[in-house]
Amino acid sequence: MSPELISILVLVVVFVIATTRSVNMGALAFAAAFGVGTLVADLDADGIFAGFPGDLFVVLVGITYLFAIARANGTTDWLVHASIRLVRGRVALIPWVMFALTGALTAIGAVSPAAVAIVAPLALSFAVRYRISPLLMGTMVVHGAQAGGFSPISIYGTIVNGIVEREKLPGSEVTLFLASLVVNLVIAAIVFVLFGGLKLWAQGSVAVDGDAAGEPGSGGGSGTAEPSTGGTGTSSGSGTGTSSGTAGTSPTAVATSATSTTAAPARPGEPGTDTTRLTPARAATLTGLVALVVAVLAFDLDAGLTAITLAVLLSAAWPEDSRVAVGQIAWPTVLLICGVLTYVGVLDEMGTITWAGEGVSGIGVPLLAAVLLCYIGAIVSAFASSVGIMGALIPLAVPFLAQGEIGAIGMVSALAVSATVVDVSPFSTNGALVLAAAPDVDRERFFRQLMVYGGIVVAAVPAVVWLVMVVPGWG
Repeated sequence: MSPELISILVLVVVFVIATTRSVNMGALAFAAAFGVGTLVADLDADGIFAGFPGDLFVVLVGITYLFAIARANGTTDWLVHASIRLVRGRVALIPWVMFALTGALTAIGAVSPAAVAIVAPLALSFAVRYRISPLLMGTMVVHGAQAGGFSPISIYGTIVNGIVEREKLPGSEVTLFLASLVVNLVIAAIVFVLFGGLKLWAQGSVAVDGDAAGEPGSGGGSGTAEPSTGGTGTSSGSGTGTSSGTAGTSPTAVATSATSTTAAPARPGEPGTDTTRLTPARAATLTGLVALVVAVLAFDLDAGLTAITLAVLLSAAWPEDSRVAVGQIAWPTVLLICGVLTYVGVLDEMGTITWAGEGVSGIGVPLLAAVLLCYIGAIVSAFASSVGIMGALIPLAVPFLAQGEIGAIGMVSALAVSATVVDVSPFSTNGALVLAAAPDVDRERFFRQLMVYGGIVVAAVPAVVWLVMVVPGWG
């Protein structure tokens, strides 16, 4: 048995054990990386740790730390109230506002994970407060980021167009952009319908002028859209409730329980419960959030390092609001994602990904090779860098594109969409950010929801884009 095949089978075993035994998959993946890297790939510790996603570790810690402070001092409540006023109380519009916002950020040049890191915590705060499905809100944010991700001036767009130019393939910047925009817009519309969006429309508007606690009044639909109170909701459809019966069964559940307890909004009448009042701490936090956006988009600074620096400054200025914030960092999620990506790094180091891609590209049937490459791009990208996968797969497609039987523009567009639309997976950077940013939810349940949804996207979308973009022979 080849080393590459052994490494794939070990990954399958990790999934099976994590699913059946409720062991943190990240811890299992670290152990697998050590075993496979040492015994099969002959890697030393430096070679194994080469795949550790240090940048993603800092992003997850920094963003969740900063927004834990924002929740503790009431900034997120203030933003929720202000945004509801902006959309005139139409809660159903909020997921689409978040979709458009992340799409606009990536279209003008923000890296997709940076845009999601900025928008997801606020979006998930809306979801909990107004009992919107966190799965609906999280996927709308991620699909919004990918909808704008291939504009001619975006990061993804310039990278893919550069690869196409380097490989001397026919290309169309507009076609690439529209392909991603339309696919993600269609998926977002389907998600909105399936995950409770129509019920939000049926609720009408909530009152935008609440009492001192910022709670909606009795306007249309407020019976089901009123704010939740720190994770005590029990809506089974949205996954926003936290089960006390599982609070002691796993590190993830414990973290969820702690978050639900410490991040709960203050009761009406207690100091600081007026969500319409801009206190000095809230003003400073808002300034910090704006500074985060400017630093990432205008100065290309790292989102994680910037966020953790701002969080430290706020903690030093208002330690009473920030005392519990470190405990609300999504540590189980950090372990999960970093462990899995470290193992994927071992797979890359030992050539497993290249081995699979070259095996497919050698197939003598171009259309079959094309759909298999789309699936490889989707599956691998669900656990690894989308840009890295596109950079590897597009050159692999060159030999059969040169035969003229497959349109280069359609193939490149299909590969690009397949490799990025799956970023809703909780193992990808964007999916991990959504999972980590969700306050007051049962994280184990939310993780499984994201994993199932990501699996459906991986199974369905590559075949659809292949049928629509490759089979007709675009370009």
